[in-house]
Amino acid sequence: MKIRNSALAGIALAATAALGLTACGGSTSPAATVSPSADGQVSGDGITVYNAQHESLTKEWIEAFTKETGIKVTMRQGSDTELSNQIVQEGAASPADVFLTENSPAMAQVENAGLFADVDKATVEQVPAEFRPSTNKWTGIAARSTVLVYDKNKISEDKLPKSMLDLAAPEWKGRWAASPSGADFQAIVAALLVLKGEAATEEWLKGMKENFKAYKGNSTAMKAVNAGEIDAALIYHYYYYGDQAKTGENSKNVTPYYFKNQDPGAFVSVSGGGVLKSSKKAADAQAFLKFITGKQGQEVLKDGTSFEYAIASQVDANAKLVPIKELQAPTVDPAKLNSTTVSELMTKAGLL
Repeated sequence: MKIRNSALAGIALAATAALGLTACGGSTSPAATVSPSADGQVSGDGITVYNAQHESLTKEWIEAFTKETGIKVTMRQGSDTELSNQIVQEGAASPADVFLTENSPAMAQVENAGLFADVDKATVEQVPAEFRPSTNKWTGIAARSTVLVYDKNKISEDKLPKSMLDLAAPEWKGRWAASPSGADFQAIVAALLVLKGEAATEEWLKGMKENFKAYKGNSTAMKAVNAGEIDAALIYHYYYYGDQAKTGENSKNVTPYYFKNQDPGAFVSVSGGGVLKSSKKAADAQAFLKFITGKQGQEVLKDGTSFEYAIASQVDANAKLVPIKELQAPTVDPAKLNSTTVSELMTKAGLL
C-alpha cells in the first residue's frame, strides 16, 4: 500500500451531527473544521471516521496523519454503542471508512455483523497479540485498566477487597459506586462473563444491585468518592490521572487501587480500530489505521491528555501510569466480548 507523502494539506473535521453521549459520559460536540492548505493535495474527498474515542485524541491523530500523508479526514463523533448500532443499521451503505472505539464490545458487534475488512498485515504486526482480537478483523489502538478508586481518608489499602468479586459481599453494601449505563462499565462486565461464565456473572450482578450506588458517568462517580459521599468506585484508571493532570480538585482525596493477580477487576479494556468492508477508499482507511498504531500515532497517544495506554509499535505508555506489564491483567480475547448478553444480564439484574 502506497501512502502519498504530499506537502502539508488541511484536514476537514466536519461538523456532522453529534450522536449523543460518549462512553466517558460527556456530551459530544461538533468537530472543528480547518481549511485546507494552499497546495490542496488530498486523496479525493478523503475518508470518514466514526469516532467513539476521546475526541481530542482522535483530532490529534487526524492532524498528524493528514500532515504526513495529505489524506483528508472527516470525523463523526458519538459513543461506542450509538456508532456500532449505526454502522450495523447502515450495513453495506455506511459512509464510514474507519470505526474507532473506547472499548472492545462495540467492535465485536460490528465484526459479528460481518462488516469489517481484514486489517492489513503490516498493521497487525505493529500490535502485540494481547491487544487485538484473535480474528484480526480489527485491532487494538489503545488500552485502559480497571481500577477501584477509594477515599484514602476513610480506608487503608489493607481493608480493600482482594477481588472485584468481593464487592458483591455484604460488607460492601452501600459503600461503592459505578456507572452501569456506560460502555466502560459494560465492557468490564463483558470481561467477567468471558472469565467466569454466565452463572457467576449473573450472581455478581445481583450482589452489585444490592450493594452499589449508581452515578451517571465515571468522572461523577470518582467525584462522589472524593467528596466523601461513597467509599469507592469501580472505573477506568485514566479518569484519575486526567483529573490529577489538571487541578486535581476531583481526585485529591482519591487513590486508585489495582486488583492485579489476573482478577476480573484487573481487566484491561482494548480500544479498537477497524476498516469497514464497504469503504470505497480502503487503501487510505488502512493507511490511517496503520498510522495511529504506528510509532508516530502511539507517541501522540503517549504524550496527549487522554492518559490511555499506548500499546503498539513498542511505544511506552505515559510515564505517570503504572506500567502495563505490572497490571497483571487476565487474558481476554477482545473478539469474545458480548455486549448483547451483558445488556440482557444487567437488565435482568435491574441495573439497566
